Amino acid sequence: MSPAPWWTRAVVYQIYPRSFADSDGDGIGDLGGVLQHLDHLTDLGVDVVWLSPVYPSPQADNGYDISDYTDVDPLFGTLAQLDELTAALHERGIRLLMDLVVNHTSDEHPWFVESRAGRTSPKRDWYWWRPPRAGMAAGDPGAEPTNWASFFSGPVWELDEASGEYYLHLFDKKQPDLNWENPEVRRAVYAMMRGWLERGVDGFRMDVVNMISKDVAPDGSLHDGPPIPGTPLGDGSASYICGPRIHEYLQEMHREVFAGHDERLLLVGEMPGVTLEQARLFTDPARAEVDMVFQFEHVGLDHGATKWDLRQLRWRDLKASFGRWQAGLAEVGWNSLYWDNHDQPRAVSRYGDDSPACRRDSATCLATLLHLHRGTPYVYQGEELGMANHPFARIEDFRDVESLNQYATAVAGGTDPATVLHGLRKMSRDNARTPVQWDGSPNAGFTTGTPWLPVNPDHVEWNATRQRDDETSVLAHYRRLIALRHDEPVVALGDFTMLLPDVDDLYAFTRSLDGDELLVVCNVSGRPCTVGELLPQVVDAELVLGNLPVDDPAVLAPWEARVLRPSSARRGG
Repeated sequence: MSPAPWWTRAVVYQIYPRSFADSDGDGIGDLGGVLQHLDHLTDLGVDVVWLSPVYPSPQADNGYDISDYTDVDPLFGTLAQLDELTAALHERGIRLLMDLVVNHTSDEHPWFVESRAGRTSPKRDWYWWRPPRAGMAAGDPGAEPTNWASFFSGPVWELDEASGEYYLHLFDKKQPDLNWENPEVRRAVYAMMRGWLERGVDGFRMDVVNMISKDVAPDGSLHDGPPIPGTPLGDGSASYICGPRIHEYLQEMHREVFAGHDERLLLVGEMPGVTLEQARLFTDPARAEVDMVFQFEHVGLDHGATKWDLRQLRWRDLKASFGRWQAGLAEVGWNSLYWDNHDQPRAVSRYGDDSPACRRDSATCLATLLHLHRGTPYVYQGEELGMANHPFARIEDFRDVESLNQYATAVAGGTDPATVLHGLRKMSRDNARTPVQWDGSPNAGFTTGTPWLPVNPDHVEWNATRQRDDETSVLAHYRRLIALRHDEPVVALGDFTMLLPDVDDLYAFTRSLDGDELLVVCNVSGRPCTVGELLPQVVDAELVLGNLPVDDPAVLAPWEARVLRPSSARRGG
């Protein structure tokens, strides 16, 4: 039996450079800032850095609109600094994962500029150009080639007045979709990816990569989607989520880019809307597609009709979701484990309790729960410090285009502004994008200038400097969790069994491997939990790691988490 891949025992740390650290005082984080804080990553013990996009970009979607795949935006630094960062991480035994978007480019990318030059352009077919709907004139209401709604509001088609045709953009109109049906597009993308590997990059986190295949009719047309109630638009997702050629494309990418490098590299596919059954195919090593997928099922459990329509999370629903994915990828494939990232609000505010009395305990409880699952954990910058949502007071405090569009649309539709703001405070992506809190100085040690997004005022209490030498801190607990995954094969590779699936306040499971077993019990509430009645084996179990001193083996304090080795697993040890 071949040894397990290195990434099964690895922990990934996501850096969103704009908000990580600013080295030149312009208020925007940069590669120089990342280079200044590598000791923090080494001290934490992470194995991989996932770097959100630093390519040249007009920043219509904070860098996920790429205008040059081969360089670094001056906003973030230089290509030489990126090479320096790659080398410095490698010296510390840390790999570098580049964020890469190949579903679309910026409309300022030379490929699209040439494509837009005219209907006879050699690169016209590199993007999705289509004439108006049959019998209608360009620009007429409803003349768009399909009725699909964009992720960023409005239709997915933008009219090009000069040619009288529309181009497709699933996201912002400045993010035209590449036409992966064209083999020239695929060859160009693969060549670019090989170029980054030759520079020393260790793999990619592929943004919305399951949208690259569209369902095209034999005559080249795309299909309308079912109507979305209350709008003139339709849901086109059936035509682009895990489309008909997606497996073919990913297998081709693997052959053309990764062949011969497999053991060193990591390929992560971000796949909105992916099902467990599809994920098993994508992550089956025998199929050679991707190593793991990012899925979104669990981060939708507190949504109503939209992410702004808030619902109280039921922990039994989260258990059901996590448990399904643990079981479904047990024999084949692999899980990505995460609470938050650059698109999600802060975990301690969303799933825990960020009040002064409970913040440290709930942050460490949530971390323990997640990191003891089977899969590769992802730590989003500041999560290891217990960073919380920002107390945004006014709409003027927000920067995120999605949040601003939501406010304008909802208020125009008659919703009370206070109600809209409440939803934004809870769910806006800006919550994840406030600057990392390095110290208690006025700008949290992030910048000597004016930060692009306000620093959370709680940084005076919650920052890396205060926590670094405090063994009871959130930071110290993350260090211990990461070390546990490195040191204990059962954490990386053990089987997962959910316990008490219908009990809301207690999240419990076992991990087992070759006769070793760990029992994980987490009180995910603000009330004491008498765990000894539900799981008597906790009483005489050995404590491997806990987030609080154990006062009573049979009772979990609010937000207490314990990793235990039952007496049965210690026999003969």
